[in-house]
Amino acid sequence: MRKKIAITELKTGMYIDELCGSWMDHPFWKTAFKLKDPNDLVSLQHSAIKDVWIDTAKGLDVAPQVPHRVKEGTNSYADQSLKHAATDVSKIHVSVPLELELACAEQIRNEGRHAIMSMFAEVRMGKALPMDEMVILVDKINDSVMRNHSALLSLVKLKNKDDYTYLHSVAVCALMIALGKQMGIEEKQLKLLGLAGLLHDVGKIAMPEAILNKPGRLTDDEFALIKTHPVRGWEILKESPSMNALVQDVCLHHHERVDGAGYPDQLSGPALTLAARMGAICDVYDAITSDRCYKAGWPPAEAIRKMVEWQNGHFDATIFQAFVRTIGIYPVGTLLKLKSGRLAVVTDQSEKNLLKPIVKVFFSIRSNTLIKMELVDLSHTQDTIENIAHADKWGLDVKKITGIV
Repeated sequence: MRKKIAITELKTGMYIDELCGSWMDHPFWKTAFKLKDPNDLVSLQHSAIKDVWIDTAKGLDVAPQVPHRVKEGTNSYADQSLKHAATDVSKIHVSVPLELELACAEQIRNEGRHAIMSMFAEVRMGKALPMDEMVILVDKINDSVMRNHSALLSLVKLKNKDDYTYLHSVAVCALMIALGKQMGIEEKQLKLLGLAGLLHDVGKIAMPEAILNKPGRLTDDEFALIKTHPVRGWEILKESPSMNALVQDVCLHHHERVDGAGYPDQLSGPALTLAARMGAICDVYDAITSDRCYKAGWPPAEAIRKMVEWQNGHFDATIFQAFVRTIGIYPVGTLLKLKSGRLAVVTDQSEKNLLKPIVKVFFSIRSNTLIKMELVDLSHTQDTIENIAHADKWGLDVKKITGIV
């Protein structure tokens, strides 16, 4: 049985099923394990983690007199927050259908990966940042996002552990532009936000690759070193002539939190700029939906729900609501199981309600077979979403079958 308990109730012998906090709030490379080492307990109690889920079937329970906090399934705060975002829809206009933009977006994705990889290599050799190339890349990403933001955002989530550092930069660039567009920011500023997203992790150039790609838990010293990458990035950007202050600010402060528990400067409230608040959300979303050397990424829809749980204290609530409206509660590419016993993949967001996206139905669970594909707007039908599905369970190559990433 899963129980949510305060970190103060945690003790060795318990099985941690989930750490209730951002991946950057603790030094552990996995979030499900039996707590055996007292030193690990101390590390957790001194981290930013406030609560954990334990599994009493796999480890010790809390003492009988200590009631557990929340039973699994009572996620009312997340539900209420998502419903609020879902019904306050101001959908981003797209001028090109998803299927048509995917080919162009794939080319931009590949160019972006190569450009960021080359940039890292050049700066490591002591050369200046190739800003002209970066600006051209931002222009291309911006144009794709303007045509159909879902295409590039769907493609950049397809990255392996070796591609992560490079495609993460491309993804955050696209997310910053799409979020800024949703918020009504003018195009000149959108491109600055995109450049900030593209260069936000430039400080990782100064980090040892052995630590960046370490598959196991980081030591306290290694974690402390990784946390210096925003400052190192800011130092690199300062050396570039005429580098915009907004770009430097996002690089330095994308790991800050609105409650002041972030790093490196523990800024909070009004001290955090709009761009830095946007960067924090975009960075975390892409990080937790990506496969890393030490963990598998969460499906986008599950990541959104996790971020809702972290929202208080971590993110600016107004910007996060705009972010949810940008990518959807069920982002494009999410595989869904419908009440009708069919599988469907999300292709777009509904004009009326983000909880009822437009989907492409393609598989019957009852007959365990592919069916004629049909585009369905769930806001115009009696069929509803039962839950998020996982393609591996059904042995399906959703991209190959539907053309949707």
